[in-house]
Amino acid sequence: MSEQDKATHFGFEQVAWADKAAKVAGVFHSVANQYDIMNDVMSFGAHRLWKRFAVMLSAVRSGQRVLDVAGGTGDLSKLFSRRVGSQGLVVLSDINGSMLARGRDRLLDEGCANNVMCVQFDAENIPFPDNYFDCVSIAFGLRNVTDKARALQSMSRVLRPGGRLIVLEFSKPVLPLLDKFYDAYSFNVIPKLGKLITGDADSYQYLVESIRMHPDQESLKSLMLENGFDEVDYFNLTGGVVAVHRGFKY
Repeated sequence: MSEQDKATHFGFEQVAWADKAAKVAGVFHSVANQYDIMNDVMSFGAHRLWKRFAVMLSAVRSGQRVLDVAGGTGDLSKLFSRRVGSQGLVVLSDINGSMLARGRDRLLDEGCANNVMCVQFDAENIPFPDNYFDCVSIAFGLRNVTDKARALQSMSRVLRPGGRLIVLEFSKPVLPLLDKFYDAYSFNVIPKLGKLITGDADSYQYLVESIRMHPDQESLKSLMLENGFDEVDYFNLTGGVVAVHRGFKY
């Protein structure tokens, strides 16, 4: 079956496989300027703790090379930049030019220009040599990728042997009753916040729906094991609302 004939999900909507990337691009072009404010409001600031934990789990050291896939406005890249130091390199990437421009400007303001470069590309086709990076990260981006298996294979290819992938993503609550509260908050509050802060409720309705369509913890672990990674484990944060998956390339 060709890509033109295949279907995939865009939130709860079924769309042509080839159309999803453009639809996702529209979402992030719309919200780029208010993206960071919305992250703070939606998560009550917890996203900053989740990202720090993910970077700590990466065990990145001075002098290493890190690829931050779908890195958007640069939160992880900033943290990685401080870890790798002047002898290291962080590549902030995103498929969306508006988000990448916002991230570049923020990193310049933070004084990270000496060891961070920004490159626009699709996660499914990473334009770097084999075995180039010590660590690859993707935070709150994998659920937006059309072909997750292909993206994972691409990330594995550019990792050196012994390198690791860190996936920070919304997941499935594991605490009793948390899922009911989370659903009520997600569907009833987040789109309204999106309308109030960004003027765009539809993009945040997509956000909520895309989270529900993303693989749960065990399913994502299996997907990583099937596409280039070993010793995959995961860590539930905030009762499983978010999880960090870690896998190694050998």
